[in-house]
Amino acid sequence: MTRFSSSVAELRSSEIRDLMSLATSPDMISFAGGMPGNELFPLNKIDKILNSLCEKEKQVALQYGPTTGLPTLLESLSEWLEKKGLPVKSNKLIITTGSLQAINILAKAFLDPGDSVVVETPSFIGALSAFRSYQANLVTVPLNGDGMDIKLLKDRINSSSVKPKFLYYSPNFHNPAGIVYSEEVKKEMIDVLRNQEIPIIEDDVYSDLYFFEEDRPKMKLIKSMDPEGIDVCFTGSFSKILGPGLRLGWMLVPDNIYQKCELIKQSIDACSPSISQVVADKFIREGHIDAYISEVREEYKKRGLAMIDTLEKCLPESVSFEKPRGGFYTWLQLPEGCDATDVLKKSIEKGVVFVTGKTFDPDGIKNDHIRISFCNTDVETIKNGVPVIAEAIRDIMNLA
Repeated sequence: MTRFSSSVAELRSSEIRDLMSLATSPDMISFAGGMPGNELFPLNKIDKILNSLCEKEKQVALQYGPTTGLPTLLESLSEWLEKKGLPVKSNKLIITTGSLQAINILAKAFLDPGDSVVVETPSFIGALSAFRSYQANLVTVPLNGDGMDIKLLKDRINSSSVKPKFLYYSPNFHNPAGIVYSEEVKKEMIDVLRNQEIPIIEDDVYSDLYFFEEDRPKMKLIKSMDPEGIDVCFTGSFSKILGPGLRLGWMLVPDNIYQKCELIKQSIDACSPSISQVVADKFIREGHIDAYISEVREEYKKRGLAMIDTLEKCLPESVSFEKPRGGFYTWLQLPEGCDATDVLKKSIEKGVVFVTGKTFDPDGIKNDHIRISFCNTDVETIKNGVPVIAEAIRDIMNLA
């Protein structure tokens, strides 16, 4: 019999991955994946960048690069992040193969089997899987409409016989909950964690995709606040703002953590794709990044507002939902006794797929929510598909 390691014993395929075969069916409307719209990619600009590369740049693009990233991209990305208020000069930047690799590297740097990690419930399934792969004990703190429940966060930390190794959270347009953390909650988190030797992993891949300019001030990151007495490890990605196929993310971390993470990345993949880094660097240097994000932001806003409008028109009154103000998702609260898996099965029969709440529950139990993505479907498809989900909910409510 094949003998596997104990670290993979608890790994399970994500429901989102399992649903992707359904999502690609031509007759199925998918609200499942957190993917940018294919039609929104800046293909012409990417073509021009690739066609403009000189011989030396092509050689660099096809060669191994430094583990921490090509110097050119580190420079251009540093300048871009600094303009956004991040403390680049007092930290170190590493290019990673997607932000999920950054999360994995940090988990490997901090975790021994049995160590505790504080996570939100619900939480990003990719991060939960990464922490489980290092045999972590997940300590959950539920979300309110403005962020983590601070009283319960204090209770979790104070009641632990051994301090958690770190806290993981997503501040803006949360996946799956769709919320934005308030400035007050972030300051309270800082007060709770200061001088506790519990680092924060601040995973922020959606904050550029806000719908309303007035929301920007309250979206300030803990990393930008640069609090004393806490190591803040910031992770980001090009996946939602340029293209996930580039497989490029980054981490901005204190120097002592950087040194360990560089060694870990060397052991994983030596370096992230050089050709992707060349493209991303040119995209920033040629002034495309901000204009492109502004363009797709408007399209996602149209889709998000169409999602709100359609949900308000067709959902039963007993169903509530988070009105998205950015990002890719909305989060529906089902009425008591209505199981999301039953709704999903009924919805699939009718030609629409989404993701159930227990997928994002660290305990894999709570199943009274559903996540609906609006990023990969146009307005017309949203208007056609959402009523199908509403009908499926009504069918299950009548059976309950």
